[in-house]
Amino acid sequence: GLIGGGAGGHVQALANALAAEASVSAPEKRDAVLAHYAAACGADFFLFHNNGRQLAGPVIDLPAVLRRNLIMPGEPARLRPADMEFPPGDAPLPPRAEPFDAGAARARGRFYQHTENPVGQWIGLRVPFNREGEPRAPATLFVRVKSPWGLLRLLDLQPWLLAGAGVLVFSILFWLPLVWSITRSLARLTVATGEIAEGRFATRVPEQRRDEIGALGGSVNRMAARLDTLVNGQTRFLADVAHELGSPLGRLQVAIEILETRAEPALRTQVADVREEVQHMAALVNELLAFTKAGLRSRDAQLAPVALTPLVGRVLAREDPAQRVAATIPADLTVLADAEHLERALGNLVRNAFRYAPAGAITLVAHTAGATATLTVADEGPGVPADALARLGEPFFRPDAARTSEAGGTGLGLAIVKAGIAACRGTVVFRNRAPRGFEAEITLTPV
Repeated sequence: GLIGGGAGGHVQALANALAAEASVSAPEKRDAVLAHYAAACGADFFLFHNNGRQLAGPVIDLPAVLRRNLIMPGEPARLRPADMEFPPGDAPLPPRAEPFDAGAARARGRFYQHTENPVGQWIGLRVPFNREGEPRAPATLFVRVKSPWGLLRLLDLQPWLLAGAGVLVFSILFWLPLVWSITRSLARLTVATGEIAEGRFATRVPEQRRDEIGALGGSVNRMAARLDTLVNGQTRFLADVAHELGSPLGRLQVAIEILETRAEPALRTQVADVREEVQHMAALVNELLAFTKAGLRSRDAQLAPVALTPLVGRVLAREDPAQRVAATIPADLTVLADAEHLERALGNLVRNAFRYAPAGAITLVAHTAGATATLTVADEGPGVPADALARLGEPFFRPDAARTSEAGGTGLGLAIVKAGIAACRGTVVFRNRAPRGFEAEITLTPV
């Protein structure tokens, strides 16, 4: 690793210099030499003979793992050729092409160890140690640092780390604007596709980018325009059909009333059945016409401050002449909405509550919480199956067999509510109540 590579070579050179200085110093001054290096390097130095005897440095009981490394046979520290003794007549060795302590063979004389007691990072380095008049001693210099940062400092890696940090900071500063631009564009695409999925086909994405994301935004815009054309075309077709059916149905109702007055008593039951079916058909056509109008006019909805108290009063006067609905509306509550769409939506909800909970209590409550205003219409009817809640508001969807045209439902009432509230830039949520009942919660923006 680092100890056996170039960084370890830096420490080895330091150890060789320390050992050389200690070897020419008097024994009583060797501790001062190691202390001087320790203060300069921010580490602790301990010089040991390979037989385990401490030669210099603060007195310490080496951890067992270090003592094993100390006495393990390994490559001895090599002296410089100039320091070697040769037999008479032998020529000195030829000069080396590299420093005497370079290469992989020298790296094998270094080792690293982490200990817990005492806590520290240890580096062991084989060094030549001899003093004039004393036998040569194979020695090991132990270097102890107490933190990883101290180890990096000892290995002289701080400049490299600082350079790497500088490159990292530069990369962040260089790439951050690009990444931010891409994520912002993707966020806009995410919001736009979500709005399109909710049926707001007038939503568009900025197309100023000239890359693949810009091309994707253009495709999303074309898709939204195409969906807008298709859905509005379908809605206009339904509106035209409903409008064209209105006149024949009106004439048919008049004809049935005339026929009923002139029919023989034996045929009046059959005529009454026909009249009931025609009335159901007329109700369906009227709701279909109201639904298509809500869909077509939602694009042109005029949002303005609407006071809820008078609007709810008009709805209840029309739908609840018996005054069964318990309404709780703050007198000063005003919301941003299209009055016609909101009035039609509340009327349909109240009418639905009467239809499916004819005997239970019905409430209409409004309140504000922060930046939202909430209107809730609740009844004590049977509710709807839980798996059908997510589909409420789809045109012509009826959740169970009980809600059939014979019971007065066409499957368009809640679709009209949803379209009307969407035109007011609000949301509506349908849910069952516990232990029984059903409620619709409308959320709008208060003014």
